[in-house]
Amino acid sequence: MAVMILSHHSDQNNAYVYIYFNVIGSDPEGGLGEAPQPELREHGRISGTCFDAARGIIPGLKVKGTDYKTADGTCVRDYIDVTDLVDAHVKALAHAKPRKVGIYNVGTGKGRSVKEFVEACKKATGVEIKVEYLCRRPGDYAEVFNDPSKVKQELNWTAQYTNLKKSLQIAWKWQKSHLNGYSHS
Repeated sequence: MAVMILSHHSDQNNAYVYIYFNVIGSDPEGGLGEAPQPELREHGRISGTCFDAARGIIPGLKVKGTDYKTADGTCVRDYIDVTDLVDAHVKALAHAKPRKVGIYNVGTGKGRSVKEFVEACKKATGVEIKVEYLCRRPGDYAEVFNDPSKVKQELNWTAQYTNLKKSLQIAWKWQKSHLNGYSHS
């Protein structure tokens, strides 16, 4: 199952809850990017694992499940660029009303398969990432993506950074320029 993150902000009588899955990308200006601690890398997101494989930190990528009832047999997920996620937060705060709780699904509303993601990562990095296909994880859903119609209707927000390869290229650029994450060593 995709990781679901609830982001809650409160300002006296206001509360905002955002529901989103599979954040990808990096700050287009190059200031921020994904740098998980080494002990968390094995359980991290697919983007970090793809980049680790492209950098040679791990020998390849392990895809769990190729027999789902999807177009190519791999899981389908909704990947949202971090830049869109920040924009959604800003829009929600700008439209806040006293004593009203805003709960929004924030995403593209469109799923992409794991195979599509891996191919986009290969193109973004220019590296032929080795992929090993394994049995599916018990309990994994074939498709998980959200319906962002409420956030579009109420906040006039839609995802703008929906080109998977381009989002991954921006993240890859950050990865290459921050080989040790945020440490200076």
